[in-house]
Amino acid sequence: MVTVNAISTDTIEIKGSKFLAYLMPIVMYEEQMVHLRSEHPKAVHWVSAYRYLNEFDQIVEYSGDDGEPKGTSGKPTLAVLQGHELINAAIITVRYFGGTKLGPGGLVRAYAEAANAAYSQAVFYPYEKLMIKSIECHYSNVSMIEYEMSQKAIRCIEKTFGEKGAVFKIEGSVENLEQFYNVLGRSIF
Repeated sequence: MVTVNAISTDTIEIKGSKFLAYLMPIVMYEEQMVHLRSEHPKAVHWVSAYRYLNEFDQIVEYSGDDGEPKGTSGKPTLAVLQGHELINAAIITVRYFGGTKLGPGGLVRAYAEAANAAYSQAVFYPYEKLMIKSIECHYSNVSMIEYEMSQKAIRCIEKTFGEKGAVFKIEGSVENLEQFYNVLGRSIF
């Protein structure tokens, strides 16, 4: 499985209708839907689909036709995500009607083509399950912790300072966290 960490977009035109497709990380989906609806007020449809892993490592999928005939837009968009084994990703396609009806088959092809166009513009990363951990350290070791986090691709979610030392809430892959702990050892905590 692969995922994305930035928005990629492309536009196709079929019989006068414009299809603007946006592929994005799932965490951006709701915000981008609101943004695209306000940015394109004259569009007629905002079709979407997404796939993500929930806390039980189960794949959750959704597709919405947004007024297009049932199954002609959201499902083909979701099929692109499935076919390319994308996870934790969403696609929103904005449609401007061009005056010519495409029919059910034409809509299926148009939405799949638009989704594939956005896919072709994206940069992909192997999917890694991320874990969140909390660690405590003495003040004298804060800079060493921060350095090793940057070296092991571990993200600091939160850092707080207390009477006894610093507490870091960190996020990283299982492999990176293991390397992080091995390099630092238990003596600094």
